[in-house]
Amino acid sequence: MNATPATPLLDTVSTPKDLRQLKPGQMRQLADELREEMISAVGQTGGHLGSGLGVVELTVAIHYVFNTPDDRLVWDVGHQAYPHKILTGRRDRIRTLRQGGGLSGFTKRSESEYDPFGAAHSSTSISAALGFAVANKLKGEPGRGIAVIGDGAMSAGMAYEAMNNAREAGNRLVVILNDNDMSIAPPVGGLSAYLARLVSSQPFLNMRQLARKISRRLPDALHRAAKKTDEFARGMAMGGTLFEELGFYYVGPVDGHNLDQLIPVLENVRDAAEGPCLIHVVTQKGKGYAPAENAADKYHGVQKFNVVTGEQAKSPAGPPSYTSVFAKALIAEAEQDDRVCAITAAMPSGTGLDKFAAAFPERSFDVGIAEQHAVTFAAGLAAQGMRPFCAIYSTFLQRAFDQVVHDVAIQNLPVRFAIDRAGLVGADGATHAGSFDITYLATLPNMVVMAAADEAELVHMTHTATQYDAGPIAFRYPRGNGTGVALPETPELLEIGKGRIVREGSKVAILSLGTRLGEALKAADTLDAKGLSATVADLRFAKPLDSDLIRKLMLSHDVVVTVEEGSIGGLGSHVLTMASDEGLTDAGLKIRTMRLPDLFQDQDKPEAQYDEAGLNAPQIVDTVLKALRHNSAGVEEARA
Repeated sequence: MNATPATPLLDTVSTPKDLRQLKPGQMRQLADELREEMISAVGQTGGHLGSGLGVVELTVAIHYVFNTPDDRLVWDVGHQAYPHKILTGRRDRIRTLRQGGGLSGFTKRSESEYDPFGAAHSSTSISAALGFAVANKLKGEPGRGIAVIGDGAMSAGMAYEAMNNAREAGNRLVVILNDNDMSIAPPVGGLSAYLARLVSSQPFLNMRQLARKISRRLPDALHRAAKKTDEFARGMAMGGTLFEELGFYYVGPVDGHNLDQLIPVLENVRDAAEGPCLIHVVTQKGKGYAPAENAADKYHGVQKFNVVTGEQAKSPAGPPSYTSVFAKALIAEAEQDDRVCAITAAMPSGTGLDKFAAAFPERSFDVGIAEQHAVTFAAGLAAQGMRPFCAIYSTFLQRAFDQVVHDVAIQNLPVRFAIDRAGLVGADGATHAGSFDITYLATLPNMVVMAAADEAELVHMTHTATQYDAGPIAFRYPRGNGTGVALPETPELLEIGKGRIVREGSKVAILSLGTRLGEALKAADTLDAKGLSATVADLRFAKPLDSDLIRKLMLSHDVVVTVEEGSIGGLGSHVLTMASDEGLTDAGLKIRTMRLPDLFQDQDKPEAQYDEAGLNAPQIVDTVLKALRHNSAGVEEARA
């Protein structure tokens, strides 16, 4: 049990209005106490640690200088916003982070007026902040839009699309580039800090504006020369030429942990008539907590941990994760076929492709936060005869749907989509749930869509995808550990569009897709005990459907139930369409579809989420009984 830290100054701050009553000299103590409180809370709940520790001083400074919530503060991704949550009236719930009924691990509009825009996916903050800034400009209201975006998120094209449009906002838009990987920054020292403060000051801005007015009256050649001289001088001293070309006034780099430097720069930008402005702030992930400073990658996202030692709670031993099974299977395929290559969009460890990259560095590509590019890059590889695997979380594949349609499916290119985190994902909640991929992929001509029922099936599907060159193919699998089945020594080549009977019955047929198979088998046991013989089929394919198998089961059973870990419009819809087209319901067959509810489910443990969704064995049994008009004891009820 971690001790609760003493935080006498933080205890006086419930909202940023309280913070703004403090003296500048108290900011250092407040930041130190805020950091201790965050470490204590995340040690108890687990969650994102390193990124939040890196922005403690920045969070304090922003809320001290700007008039939040009237100035609309948007955190990109949002996983670094734990200190922000503590300062904005949610400290009493901070130890419920990422738990059922607790605080979200990201920013969320429904939680607080200080979260004006929800986030969890990357690179959206500048667009949203620009929207706030322009809306206030049009309405004649004084508020600004402030975006805090990391250097990793700046690798996504959407950030630059927003910046290219930012002139519309003028000085109402402030972008704070949180550079915590030192990937952009030149050295930060006394000179650069002095220059940042100088060029953001009002006297300097006034002089620069006067010089611009004078230069406009010069002949064109001299005016262009003056403009280039200004850009060159500022580029030499400060960097940031790219941002200047996009219309931003660039300030920085600034030490993001030095409040004596950070606060004056923010105040200068707040009071500036010129804009939009980009402030380049350099921070350190894990700042102030030695274990996180020394191993930033291991402390980005953490389990519960001992604050004193830094030791994280270990998950109980069990079967290998689906991700690791996929990685091992893909490596095995690549050992046999030098056309196999792998693409990830900034998630090498999350998708298991870090292991593939260690084995085949020349055939592994991390393209950064660029899902659209990843898909079309894979399409180009496929068009030139390679066998590319685009390994991507279900929720992030949504960002590249047009590329899947236009660049892959229409051209019928054999891109392999390894879709991780399919279904509900637990603590990360609605923003990371893989609810929609069956629906949005199975509607596409040429696309093959598979779902693994267990880790052995995942091995078979990886092999099948490798060998399939007739067009695009996708296979989905969930977060977490497998079921514990034995892994095959030799993978099986699955016949496209063919499922399998797992259990024979006669009255009820349960058609399962994906890892609900275990719950379907439990439901069959219960139904058998009630005298209702149940067949269980693992369909394997959402597209193409195994029409022969489904037709056979519909003609020989009284009730057919489909079960899937996906949204409306998925497997159940395709099965119903087939039954309707072939007139299979005309003789009184009862079909019921079980799927995720038509809502965005909040975070909880996955098993609780699936229970809430009604996709566990008891709900399958209940669905069958209601279809047969039987009560819970399995006795047929009188018809009305």
